Amino acid sequence: MTRQLMLVTLAAMAAATPAISEIAPTAVAYTEGKISESLTGTPGDPVAGLKVMTTNALGNCVACHVIAALPDVPFQGNIGPALDGVASRYDEAQLRGIVANSKLTFEGTFMPAFYKTDGFVRPGNAYTGKAPEADLPPILTAQQIEDVVAYLVTLKE
Repeated sequence: MTRQLMLVTLAAMAAATPAISEIAPTAVAYTEGKISESLTGTPGDPVAGLKVMTTNALGNCVACHVIAALPDVPFQGNIGPALDGVASRYDEAQLRGIVANSKLTFEGTFMPAFYKTDGFVRPGNAYTGKAPEADLPPILTAQQIEDVVAYLVTLKE
């Protein structure tokens, strides 16, 4: 009887766990630069998004953008537009598209495509000498993109 109870419990837990269906970078559907659907099917976490945006080894968005709401974050850049009020200028689908691949919205931008794996050569020691078509991961994961978007939608005027 104990084994049956354990099997029923495990089955119930598996049924209650949502399946994460991550969209691969090469399968993302852009419409005029926008990505309407979540890349993961899981809501983003704005706290995790803030960490991605302010961590040097992750997105490091503040290297180029200033966010006045974060005065304690050092070395904020000014070569990209300020992110204050960004959610008043762009909706969630636009923000997701911009973070994933801003080049589809802003022609000639120097902002990296954070969720792209082909069609470019990556600079940096980790990639030096590797063919452009080498199987390289995107800069950010699909969930990290969703987390950054979740933070950005909080930045309203």
